[in-house]
Amino acid sequence: MANEFFRSFGPDVAITISPRGQGIMEVFLDGERIFDKKGEGNSYPDLSRVRKMKERIKAKIDTIPAPAKA
Repeated sequence: MANEFFRSFGPDVAITISPRGQGIMEVFLDGERIFDKKGEGNSYPDLSRVRKMKERIKAKIDTIPAPAKA
């Protein structure tokens, strides 16, 4: 999953994948939780769910204004 995000967006997006023990795994985008394993039936994300997260990440990137040209 991490490789999929990095391959798609590179180092320009602040994505945190947080496995914290006791079966807890969360994915955060700029501090906002976009996946919670425990809250989603206690299962790891399948390819379909990873694609949905990628769509959400892309949508967030698209809302960021482009830097002004010098």
